[in-house]
Amino acid sequence: MIDFRSDTVTLPSPEMKQAIFDAKLGDDVYGEDPTVNELERLSAEMFGKEAAVLVTSGTMGNLVSVLAHCQRGDQIVVGDKCHIYRAEAGGIAALGGIFPTVLKNDSEGKLDLDEIEASIEPLNVHRAPTKLVALENTANAAGGKTLSKEYIDSVKKICDDNEVALHIDGARIFNASVALEMPVSELTKSVNSLTFCLSKGIGAPVGSVIVGSEKYIQEARKWRKMVGGGMRQAGIIAAAGIVGLNNHYAQISKDHKNATKLTKGLKKFPQLNVEDVETNLVFFSIDLPSPQKLADKLSSKGLLGGNAGSRWRFATHYGIEANDIDDALNIIELSLEEL
Repeated sequence: MIDFRSDTVTLPSPEMKQAIFDAKLGDDVYGEDPTVNELERLSAEMFGKEAAVLVTSGTMGNLVSVLAHCQRGDQIVVGDKCHIYRAEAGGIAALGGIFPTVLKNDSEGKLDLDEIEASIEPLNVHRAPTKLVALENTANAAGGKTLSKEYIDSVKKICDDNEVALHIDGARIFNASVALEMPVSELTKSVNSLTFCLSKGIGAPVGSVIVGSEKYIQEARKWRKMVGGGMRQAGIIAAAGIVGLNNHYAQISKDHKNATKLTKGLKKFPQLNVEDVETNLVFFSIDLPSPQKLADKLSSKGLLGGNAGSRWRFATHYGIEANDIDDALNIIELSLEEL
């Protein structure tokens, strides 16, 4: 199968499997797992932050991050296309009692700076006080677009002027880093907190990491424990993450190259309206009466990624090679002809 459904479908590399097998283990809730401690040290160092904490998933990472910034009844400013708002089951509201003020993301995943500033509520008994602004980089639903350092720093200035924190959902922050040719420590230097996934471009099977100040990460650890994220011999997770972090640049660069090749190939089909690609996410709309019929045909021929909607996303990742792109384009061409 050629699986374009998501970059979460990667299987661990042989090097990751060996690292998992060889990992030195301890009880992470007691702070005694040496492999987890090394992953957290490495993560904090890569991002130029004081500390880091391992969590089970990006959704838990964002939830814990928001809870560590906000109290019940506080407000967070988010985008209508961001993962925190549209794809995390309303956790910040249901579990945290945190009120989202939702702004419109533009086609590049940005929030308008003037709208951000206008949405921040001052201390007022009639209002939910704003404590946090959250951005997503790369912006998944906006086509995997990158947010520049200049834009992030502009948002942070607004936050600083209003005594509000800035969080980045950096599930695919390493894709942004590679595309922008800028280390993550520079790209996210100004932010207060960030969560990134080990299970996407990094290619590990499980986990995400939150980075921030020492004081903030201690607060995040409390919330991680409260929502059931305290793990014991978690070094078996961390070991694969360490391998991925140390080897991410070459793999993500390859993923971006394959996504560009896929985009160029898809553009030759008149039934597909293909969006510009920046990273590893290829978006296109289907001009057919039934996109589901095309998805079914592709699946029957060994290509996963289609759905019943008219806008599709194909993700390139570890395990997808250049010859898989050629095979996928041939399968799509044959399926379109049959339809």
